[in-house]
Amino acid sequence: MNEPIPHDVSGESECDHALVHLYEFLDSEMTPADEQRMRDHLAHCSPCLSELSAEELVKKLVRRSCSERAPEALRLRIRTQLTVMTKA
Repeated sequence: MNEPIPHDVSGESECDHALVHLYEFLDSEMTPADEQRMRDHLAHCSPCLSELSAEELVKKLVRRSCSERAPEALRLRIRTQLTVMTKA
């Protein structure tokens, strides 16, 4: 995993920041300072906390619903196409 890059906070409200970076927070892809900033904001902002809860639910539903693996023939075909595309 790449090292998270600190967020530029100029010109961005706390709610704007929270909503733009919600998935980084959910996926633990923030710097410790940005993660703490997000936690501090969510502790005092009900609308952003509600949005976080909704996004967490969506991620859980997708994770639970996407447990099937693609057939091996399809996986091989996709891998071959990706290889061809990267060589072009």
